[in-house]
Amino acid sequence: MPAYAIAHLRSVDFGPDIVEYLRRIDATLEPFDGRFVVHGARVEVLEGDWPGDIVIIAFADLATARAWYASPAYQAILALRTDNARGDVILVPGCDPDHKGADLLAAA
Repeated sequence: MPAYAIAHLRSVDFGPDIVEYLRRIDATLEPFDGRFVVHGARVEVLEGDWPGDIVIIAFADLATARAWYASPAYQAILALRTDNARGDVILVPGCDPDHKGADLLAAA
């Protein structure tokens, strides 16, 4: 089942460290077949409040997403982002392609 790394970035200091992070992140994703689904896009807010940008990176599964985040290559550049951006980052498993909304009722 696919999994996603999702970052909600409320503010980013777009200086030399973030530029370096962006130049290096693709190489950290390659060994894990990670790919950007959404990258820095401004969202269209329909309900509530959502300040900032969103980044979504897809992986084959949650174990692969975890392995990418913990990898020495990503950990080597992580501070370039965390020292220069404020936001939240989560890993979340995706749904089976046949998933229906009512499927959650069976788990409740």
